[in-house]
Amino acid sequence: MIIGLTGENCAGKGTVADYLKKKGFEYYSLSDVVRDALAKEGKEITRDNLIKKANELRSKDASVLAKAVVTKLKQNKNYVVDSIRNPFEANELMKLKFTLVYITAPAQLRFERMLARNREQDPKTFKEFLALENAERANKDGKKQNIEATAALASKTLVNDGDFSKLYDNIDHLLAELNGDFMVERPSWDEYFMSIASVVASRSNCMKRKVAAIIIKDKRIISTGYNGTPRGVKNCNEDGCERCNTHTESGKNLADCVCSHGEENAIVQSAYHGIAIKGSSIYSTFSPCLLCTKMIINAGIGEVVYNAEYPLADQTIKLLKEAGIVVRKYEKK
Repeated sequence: MIIGLTGENCAGKGTVADYLKKKGFEYYSLSDVVRDALAKEGKEITRDNLIKKANELRSKDASVLAKAVVTKLKQNKNYVVDSIRNPFEANELMKLKFTLVYITAPAQLRFERMLARNREQDPKTFKEFLALENAERANKDGKKQNIEATAALASKTLVNDGDFSKLYDNIDHLLAELNGDFMVERPSWDEYFMSIASVVASRSNCMKRKVAAIIIKDKRIISTGYNGTPRGVKNCNEDGCERCNTHTESGKNLADCVCSHGEENAIVQSAYHGIAIKGSSIYSTFSPCLLCTKMIINAGIGEVVYNAEYPLADQTIKLLKEAGIVVRKYEKK
């Protein structure tokens, strides 16, 4: 399998290539052909020199860079070919078992990445950045660099507008689409976190119902909680809560229950250990009760994902949505 990469500056082509190399792909870059040509001439490796030399080489044969790389490719290996910037290059590689992938991201985000890498010759203002973009995006001379026309030939697109874990997940899905050998049986994030919440629920000592919640931030678990009596108090299953042990009907005599709910404990544990949860997500095996709903809102949690519906769920879900919190019911596929 040969995967080719094209895309704008700082879209993440290098990051995608590095990840594929970790997957066993052998790496080639059309830019390396140009670098070798400049080195033989004793010229400095700068962006301007690379573009000028590449255009000079293409003026004689528009697919010359791709042809140079093709001679190095062997059968029964996986390759990633970077820096494809001209339609003729893409078409040359398409004569092989080849997939062109367009890597892109919003312009403002790519500019911020460029500033972060802090190369001396990079644009320092967004206006300069856009001017560079426009110069490289399209060209009337078909043999010169033309990202726009090259991207139009891509059969797959990766939008790199999130963190590395999101990008890596998207690459894994792409590989699975292209070749069954890369198919990985892997749970979704929702399935992963909800299954962990179910395991946490097994720690509950409540006589009526085992419920748990976990709080997630940046796809990391920062707090867990399951329902039961307060710290240092006799456990519910040891007659610690009269209401639960008499199996009172759900939704009734709630004021008599001394057990704390899973969401409540997860939030309180965060406070106990000094962990900020603003902007986090909470996964719960049941939709939250009214008390937990108010705690979730005031704690600044931004998303609630639940499995089963708790009694009186309509009121609490309505309140969460009114507060601007994303509410989702987890449906296992």
